[in-house]
Amino acid sequence: MTLPLTARRRAKTPPPGETGQEALYLRSLSDRQITVTVKLRDGEKVRGWIEYFDDGMLRLTREGKPNLFIYKHQIQTITEVGRRRGPRPVSAPESPEAV
Repeated sequence: MTLPLTARRRAKTPPPGETGQEALYLRSLSDRQITVTVKLRDGEKVRGWIEYFDDGMLRLTREGKPNLFIYKHQIQTITEVGRRRGPRPVSAPESPEAV
């Protein structure tokens, strides 16, 4: 027996499990080399920039520390630190008048 038309209209399909937005966001962070803080499910926080990612993991590159491969199911949050990774500015030498 089929449901009446009104009952069929109310039954909505669930949203898609994958929208593609995660990949777009991670690609944006990776391309711009934005420094991020990754909070893991156990509460540990690590900081670096996302160099590579795929369906199951990402590679977090850190300055002066070993790079990390992190499984996505272990990540609780990814937060942008807000600055682009890059060389530190070189300060100009002091002039003799300033000394």
